Amino acid sequence: MIDKNTNEIVAVGRRKRASARVRIKPGTGKFVVNGKEVKDYLERDVLVFLATQPFEATGTVGTFDVRARCSGGGISGQAGALRLGIARALVENDQNTQSTLRTAGFLTRDAREVERKKYGQPGARKRFQFSKR
Repeated sequence: MIDKNTNEIVAVGRRKRASARVRIKPGTGKFVVNGKEVKDYLERDVLVFLATQPFEATGTVGTFDVRARCSGGGISGQAGALRLGIARALVENDQNTQSTLRTAGFLTRDAREVERKKYGQPGARKRFQFSKR
């Protein structure tokens, strides 16, 4: 979807309990998440690499400015949400990138969620120690 006021491409990405609203527009490669530079926000280089993978797959590193609002979950889930949001925005910008991003697996929403804790147990699957006598 293109925002008429700012002329930016808007997309949403989700992972675990995190969601990211991503806005991209042609520019110099500036990447801002929640008002901070992406390296300062995500802190770990692995997560920054994860979030920027769609640009590297399509060969568009440094050609788009990214503004994103992340909420929910932890920084790992937010990095995954950013990756999905950026991939969707790149497809919105250019349909030819869809096959590249699809084969790399960047357009698939990772549906894995944390399983809930059951009553009478210390966790979702773990049981208290069994004692026969």
